[in-house]
Parts: sequence; structure tokens; C-alpha cells
Amino acid sequence: MSLFFNRTALAAAFTLLAVNTCSNAQTPAPAVPPDPAATSVEAMGWMQGFPPPPDKLITFDDPAGGVFPRTRWSFSHVRETMPTANVWRGSGAASPLPSAPRSDIEAATFKSLGSDETVSFAQMITRTYTDGILVLHRGRVVYEKYFGALTPERPHIAMSVTKSFVGTLAAILAHEGKLDPSAPVTTYLPELEDTAYGDATVRQVMDMTIGVHYSENYADPKAEIWDYARAGGMLAQGPDYAGPKSFYDFLATLKKEGAHDAAFAYKTVNAEVLAWILRRVGNQPLADLLSEKIWRRIGAEQDAYFMVDRIGTESGGGGLNTVLRDLARFGETMRNGGRAPNGQQAIPKAVVEDIARGGDPAKFAKAGYALLPGWSYRNMWWVTHNPHGAYMARGIHGQSIYVDPKAEMVIVRYAAHPVAANAGNDPLTLPAFQAVAEALMRP
Repeated sequence: MSLFFNRTALAAAFTLLAVNTCSNAQTPAPAVPPDPAATSVEAMGWMQGFPPPPDKLITFDDPAGGVFPRTRWSFSHVRETMPTANVWRGSGAASPLPSAPRSDIEAATFKSLGSDETVSFAQMITRTYTDGILVLHRGRVVYEKYFGALTPERPHIAMSVTKSFVGTLAAILAHEGKLDPSAPVTTYLPELEDTAYGDATVRQVMDMTIGVHYSENYADPKAEIWDYARAGGMLAQGPDYAGPKSFYDFLATLKKEGAHDAAFAYKTVNAEVLAWILRRVGNQPLADLLSEKIWRRIGAEQDAYFMVDRIGTESGGGGLNTVLRDLARFGETMRNGGRAPNGQQAIPKAVVEDIARGGDPAKFAKAGYALLPGWSYRNMWWVTHNPHGAYMARGIHGQSIYVDPKAEMVIVRYAAHPVAANAGNDPLTLPAFQAVAEALMRP
């Protein structure tokens, strides 16, 4: 689950996406997906004109504003429809991203997962509703393209890629001795003593091995995700609403289900708990902490921003918005063991090495991700354990950072796929990333 950009639109969006069971579930995609060309921003004419025609408006209170194909505009215009908190880039120069274009990237071919179909990188881009994609090789931009509403200077919602920033921040604070991953959650958040997190450790939160009664099943109208969305202000609360009115209030209602540390279980509330811990330990808002520990250090060229709830609390589960090039700078920093493109050691090398080693594949396997055999999860990063040692940040509708150390490659991608679950993207994007890596490694 990620945060959303339109409070009243969420119900409509969930209805449309009811084929999905959770943000990273491997559920089947629709048999006949919408035509990418026919549903583009250009073809549909969303928000074009001064003012736009009434039938082309996408507004804060539009019940359909969060529904595909409107999302092909909305995902690149979150700040116009939701309250946000700024992540300052600092006053220094942007770190360099030198250009070295390669003409062979789009021609790279691969077999789609689960079929014998041969697909090119260029076809993958179109068929997965890509808004922007950038490939770095040895720190140089070898491929960069934008589509629809996204432009190089415009932020796009990162969805659950946000979690990997939060996990990295937690690992940094642990490296600095300010946060103890082995400590009980209640050491930092005594407010959660009577919740699912009352007997959990910070490490279990960081690796999502928490036993908590919380469902992200889009098709279930009684799933806890609806309560989470209302508490966070992403659904209208209504005049008679008496439930939690902030992320903090909602987290305090969660009850335990099953055992901690028994299996990987991807649930956005764990990221929200970790974000709360970070605010408490860092004694500052999450946006300011991200600016201080990562964003200023990597030489970002643009401010980022978080979506926030009614009391200004940032969503650590999916509310970050960045420009694509800054997402690439972060990925390149990770690939280089924490050294940013500007030469600064922005993230401790030990933090990156711990993430790249991954977590416990046996615990991950219990979650049943058929398209991700042998993977694991560590500090809110997805680790492939493939021969290249690749690892990822992943978000619904196709957001990703793919770091391939062996190929010296980073791929970042923003998208607006009509299917929320990564099953809509993985059969094409994962082998495409591998195909480009192999192409770049050839003499």
C-alpha cells in the first residue's frame, strides 16, 4: 500500500483495482490491459487548457481523480491535490550526472516471465505505462526518457519506494548509535505497549516480520487498509466519523496476529511505525531528517516532498515525491557503497553492505511471492540474491529503483500502471532490467 493523492478518490481507485490483493502481491493482471497510447495524458487531454474543460478536470474532491487513466496525470501532480511537507535539497550544487547515451538500450530483448514471448526494452516501456525511466551505467546516464505528464523537473509519487528511504534512515541512525535495532519498539514508542508492537523489536519492524492484524486486501471493504486511509485523511472521514484521526492514532489500534519473526509479511503500517520511531529518535519531522541525512548529501537537484495527514505527519509508507534524476542519484549512491555522485560519503558503507546482503530468504519464501523466488527483505529493501547481487526499492503501479552492483548499473522508473500490484509490472520489468544489465556488461 502507498499513500494516495486524492482523499475521496481512494474508494473509486480501490474498486477499480480490486483484482489486487496487496501492494506487492503476485496476483494476475487483467487479461486485456488498457491501451497505453489511447489512455495517455495527451490522448485523454487531462487538465489541458486555461481553464480545462469540465470533463477533463482532475480535482481534490473528484471521486474519479485517483482512477486510471487520470492517474497518468495525477501521479505527477500530487502537490496540487494534497497537503505536503517539503524535503529541502540544501544550498549546494547538484551532483553531476554526466550523459553518455547508448543507442542499443531499447533494442535489448528478453523473455517475459511465465511465457515464451520475446519483448524489447522499448516495448516494456510502453506496455507498463512508464512515466519516466533512467538508466545509469558507471555513473553516466546512458538512457533517459519521459512520457505523459512527467518532465525532468517535475516530482512524481514514489509510492512504496518511500519505505526504502525510511529503512535506510533507520539503518543510518543505528550505525550512528542513536537507534538500537534489537531494542523493543516500546523503548522508543511506549504508546504502542498495548498493541501488536508491544512485544516486537525494531529489527522485526525494519524487516517486516511483524505479526499484526492488518489487511491490505483492496477487494475487502472491511480490510484495515480502509481504516488506515481514513485516519490518514486519504478518505473522507464524514461528519459522524469517530475513529482514529491521524497516523499516530491509527497505529495505536493495531492488535497482534500470529508470531513475530516467523515470516516476512509486507504491511505498510510497519513503515509507519518505523517512521514514528525515526521522528522520536531524531527529534524532528521525517522530512527534515531525510533532508539532513540523505537528500542534501547526495546533491539532489530538486526538493522532494511528502504527503501528510491532517496534523502534518508524513507518510513513511508511500508519500514521498521526487524527480526521477534525484531518484537516480540515490540509487547511484547505494551502488557506490554510500558514496554520492558528488564524491561525498553520504551513507555509511556498512549500511549499504548490510542492505545488499539481504535478509532471510526462508522467512521471505513463506509470503508466497511466486515471481520472486530466493529473494529476501532487509531494511525495507527487496533483495534478489541473484548472481549480480541486485536489490530493489519497489512501489505499486510500477515505481522502482533497481541497483545491480555487478553490472555497475542503476535503473529508476516511475509509472502509472492501471494494476496496483507489482504482478502487473514484474513479468516485463524484472527481465528487462536484467537484459539491460547484460547488454551493458558486454564489451
